[in-house]
Amino acid sequence: MAFDGVMVAAVVSELRKKVLGARISKIQQPEKDELIITIHGDKNYKLLLSANASLPLVYLTQTNKEAPLQSPAFCMLLRKYLSSARIVDIYQPSLERVIVFKLEHLDELLDMKYKKLIIEIMGKHSNIIFCDDKDIIIDSIKRIPSSVSSVREVLPGREYFIAQTSDKLDPIMITQNQFEARIKDSPRPLYEALYTNFTGLGPVTASDICFRGGLDPDISMVRYSDDPDVLTHVYRSFKRYMDMIMEDEFEPGIVYRNGKPEEFGAFEPQCITAFITGETFNETVEYRIFDSASEMLETYYASKAQITRIKQRSIDLSKVIANAVSRAAKKYELQQKQLLDTEKREKYRIYGELLTTYGYSVEPGAKEAVLNNFYTGEDIKVPLDAELSAIDNAKAYFAKYAKLKRTYEAVTEQLEQTKEELEHLESVKHYLEMARTEDDLNQLRQEMYEAGYLKSAGNQGRGGKNGQKGGNPKGGAQKGGANRSTKAGSKDSKKPWHYVTGDGFHLYVGRNNFQNDELTFKFASNSDWWFHVKGSAGSHVILKTEGREVPDRVFEEAGALAAYYSKNREDEKVEVDYLERRNVKKPNSAKPGFVVYYTNYSLVAVPGTEGLTLVE
Repeated sequence: MAFDGVMVAAVVSELRKKVLGARISKIQQPEKDELIITIHGDKNYKLLLSANASLPLVYLTQTNKEAPLQSPAFCMLLRKYLSSARIVDIYQPSLERVIVFKLEHLDELLDMKYKKLIIEIMGKHSNIIFCDDKDIIIDSIKRIPSSVSSVREVLPGREYFIAQTSDKLDPIMITQNQFEARIKDSPRPLYEALYTNFTGLGPVTASDICFRGGLDPDISMVRYSDDPDVLTHVYRSFKRYMDMIMEDEFEPGIVYRNGKPEEFGAFEPQCITAFITGETFNETVEYRIFDSASEMLETYYASKAQITRIKQRSIDLSKVIANAVSRAAKKYELQQKQLLDTEKREKYRIYGELLTTYGYSVEPGAKEAVLNNFYTGEDIKVPLDAELSAIDNAKAYFAKYAKLKRTYEAVTEQLEQTKEELEHLESVKHYLEMARTEDDLNQLRQEMYEAGYLKSAGNQGRGGKNGQKGGNPKGGAQKGGANRSTKAGSKDSKKPWHYVTGDGFHLYVGRNNFQNDELTFKFASNSDWWFHVKGSAGSHVILKTEGREVPDRVFEEAGALAAYYSKNREDEKVEVDYLERRNVKKPNSAKPGFVVYYTNYSLVAVPGTEGLTLVE
């Protein structure tokens, strides 16, 4: 969701509750388009104001940023006027993406004066503007001359005003007649008619207004322009949403989809959560409500920044894995062709045996002989080298048989090794797609280094005692996989995911191949239960029994968790193998996570974490 007028209203509501009446104690400008203002009231707060073109933001934070040794001129100007200034008002004009801080301070003669610090959150047009009490611009963090904007100059001495680039209406003060007149003849879809005609609404907010009123956001109001009941219903839905804003009923939160931040909002964007839940299977959707808009915004953008950073830093490892998978796949295909060529070996052995048995009847110089196959009772033609005797032809066939047999045995072994290599690489690739922290990447690099695909793992190891090893099982032969928690936070990536069922049973999920081995062979007891998706990459899941009898419901929940943390999580149903841990074995010199088992149960699970609580 964009930082629209509704989100600004939620931030203003929070600021009025926390810093209204407080005093400014410190002003810093760590970036050319960013301010951090320390405010002292009942508590100390840091207010971040960013006019960054790609990511304009306003929220309270506890994060410190290093200030430059030489403070910029705009920062020095604010310090001159606003050091110890008191915040006497914070407001949002209409539902504009604008926040105005009204400040009082003493001048050189100790007379009370008033100033305004205004932040505009308008994408590439974002700005922080400092004005006097008559709205005359003193200065701004970005100066905008007429050569840059023909709509409005932002320069010292100019009068400040909010640029009106369209004829949008104030959604707070709108009357029913004005509302209906504006949308009833619009040929656009309803949600688009809302956000293009009313100030401060973004596409997601407009869609959510429609959804909450049971309206189809994609239907144009033209078809209902003569139906006053429909128009009245649309207006009332719109008005209810505006009332929630005016009455400060904000519930700022983040929509997490499969553990990843999908959207944020001042209210739950039900149009998104309902769509994900209703239109897709085995997706986990959570709207996590935060105590404040600031906490929510900081968490959301920190999570997004972390995902972006991890993705960028995993590019080199992704290329290594992709190249290794490609080479292994080509090798596997070549070995399959070689194995196919050895299928003639048994035919050559039979030719040799028949010639040894019936060679006396073969005429010298013959190019073929029709002999009775004593294995089947049928006559077969045996090609001959006319220059060799029957016995020498038999010896030649036995030599071909022996060569192809040796090839078959060698290629069969190589084929199995290549298959295991491919399965291992696919599991590492799966874990890379699920990586969310630096430690996740470090352990994958370490695994690739130990497998010989990287020349060096650098400083990235397993992280001491807690740098777990993990798994890539084989159900006959299976592969490992991983994912992340469905909640935001700073959970230590060296620990397995830990879930608790409604019956109080504990489930543990490996985050990578090293950790899967650790869970299965060091953490789990013999009487615990081990789960893994059948025939695909996925995490080891351990169900701790602690001597209790396990209900069928818990087996189903554990199976659903194993399916969820697997490569097949997008499937509607997934087959999962499970057995007591005592029956899971690891072959000598096997790759990380490679296990074997021969007696197991199976269940069909719908991937998900429903009914489980993630322990942070």
